Amino acid sequence: MRSASPSSAPSLGLPNQATGHRHDWATIKTLLPYLWAWKGRVLFALACLLVAKATNVAVPLIFKNIIDTLTVPQEHALLLVPIGLLAAYGALRFSTSMFTELREILFAKVTQRAVRTIALQVFEHLHALSLRFHLERQTGGLTRDIERGTRSINSLISYTLYSILPTLVEIALVLAILAQRYDISFTLITLGTLTLYVTYTVIITNWRTHLRRTVNELDSAANVRAIDSLINYETVKYFSNEAWEKSRYDEQMQKWEVAQIKNQYSLSYLNLGQSIIIAAGVSLMMWRATVGVVAGQMTVGDIVLVNAFLIQLYMPLNHLGVLYREIRQSLTDIEKMFSLLSQNREVEDAADARSLATGPCDIEFGAVNFSYEKDRQILFNLDLKIDAGKSAAVVGHSGSGKSTLARLLFRFYDVTNGGIKINGSDVRALTQTSLRAAIGIVPQDTVLFNDSIYYNIHYGRPTAAHDEVIAAARAAHIHDFIESLPQGYQTRVGERGLKLSGGEKQRVAIARALLKNPPILIFDEATSALDSKTEQAIQAELEMAARGRTTLIIAHRLSTVMNADQIVVMDKGCIVERGTHNDLLARGGAYAQMWALQQSQDNEANILTATPLTD
Repeated sequence: MRSASPSSAPSLGLPNQATGHRHDWATIKTLLPYLWAWKGRVLFALACLLVAKATNVAVPLIFKNIIDTLTVPQEHALLLVPIGLLAAYGALRFSTSMFTELREILFAKVTQRAVRTIALQVFEHLHALSLRFHLERQTGGLTRDIERGTRSINSLISYTLYSILPTLVEIALVLAILAQRYDISFTLITLGTLTLYVTYTVIITNWRTHLRRTVNELDSAANVRAIDSLINYETVKYFSNEAWEKSRYDEQMQKWEVAQIKNQYSLSYLNLGQSIIIAAGVSLMMWRATVGVVAGQMTVGDIVLVNAFLIQLYMPLNHLGVLYREIRQSLTDIEKMFSLLSQNREVEDAADARSLATGPCDIEFGAVNFSYEKDRQILFNLDLKIDAGKSAAVVGHSGSGKSTLARLLFRFYDVTNGGIKINGSDVRALTQTSLRAAIGIVPQDTVLFNDSIYYNIHYGRPTAAHDEVIAAARAAHIHDFIESLPQGYQTRVGERGLKLSGGEKQRVAIARALLKNPPILIFDEATSALDSKTEQAIQAELEMAARGRTTLIIAHRLSTVMNADQIVVMDKGCIVERGTHNDLLARGGAYAQMWALQQSQDNEANILTATPLTD
């Protein structure tokens, strides 16, 4: 009964969803290795299952003997009932419950560990998928698919091993006893009813599967719309579009309602058909038993035995029909989650990937070409070298490809042609973990966890001491603001950090990057959400933090990059100019024009600010 750790869990051999729907047996076979990791518990639980079913089937046999004894025409019939039969009857009843519960106790850890391991594998795999995958997916539908899939895995294991297998064992035992003790007609009627029942259930349930899939898809689509609307709460309010959002959500819910009603109707048809088959089978069996008693071939105890067997057989058989439907529905629910596991990683470590050595890093972009889509190239033959401990600023108009450099360096994507090297090693030859550990980034659009401010700063280096977190907050000029809050560092920032202003969120992101203390820093419009006063105050801190580190600064405001060791001007994916601030101004080219334009805009803004408004 050894522990099955997530790290040693078997890999999921999943078929590619692009080629068609997953086979149901493939799902079951995928789960078996997770259960077999606890083979001691599994085998013991199966033994308990067999004993429980054997004792359960033996109860009607004891009951038959008691009835036959009681029907003997004697005045003191009760005295003729062997005390051993009554004791055996009670012991068998208790044993059935005891071994059933013992099986549940033994298998509980197996089931929950299997669910935990698979859920962890899905979670880990999603984090390993590319940025492109997550940008193209809608979070609401993704989380709903995972939620339903995880819950359905638990249900599938429970249904198949707790209910289906015990029922099949009981059916086999009952058929064997009927065949051994009575006329073959009893076995044929029972077997025929079983066959008809199972066949009907399978055919109708297979028909219902596409209805269930439609319901799930519409449910996910409605959930996506709801979450997307709530995430954009402020935008909805800005344009007073509450009624519009309600109508869009209701439009999707109406489709879900129609599909769900059809699904419920089909379920009722299935239940009705199953009831007719069971009623017919029971009636035939009781008629045959009655004929046997009248003919003197069977005793009253025999008819009680047959009736008891029918109850024990058809009750789980009816449950088996329900279970089969639930299993098929569970398989439908986990289909989408399993399809996530079949998604290939766009960016993977090479088989011989090595870790990036600690210490100073130089960066070199060599003849880099890159396209997000095949028909839309972003970078064209780009060359850029940043020496260790030096800074390079990349400026240009929106859409020129500036932020793409940071994504490629972080290896969210791989270059189409050319290469990116750190200390002479192509980033594709390095492990992604070591590469990203060496890079700290302050993105333009900062998204925070729905937790405390302290947690969000500490996230930069979870092993950092409390004093280091405070020091990083001071360096980012946010410590005084945090201390002024009623709950200080334990103030929760809300969903995606919406309780903080844009500037406050960005300063938290800066503190987080400083706490990470990496040899490479990337500032992607790091001060874009700050006011001029705060920007000037924090600029010196950023330059101090960048001292001794290789720094890539992506900026729109040229005043923030004046002191960079080199400035690169990009336009339409190409480098059109490079040099220091003074060199580029002296050339009178694109950079000088951008500088003049921004200076003019800043002067106009200062004039407007200084001029009082009059009627």
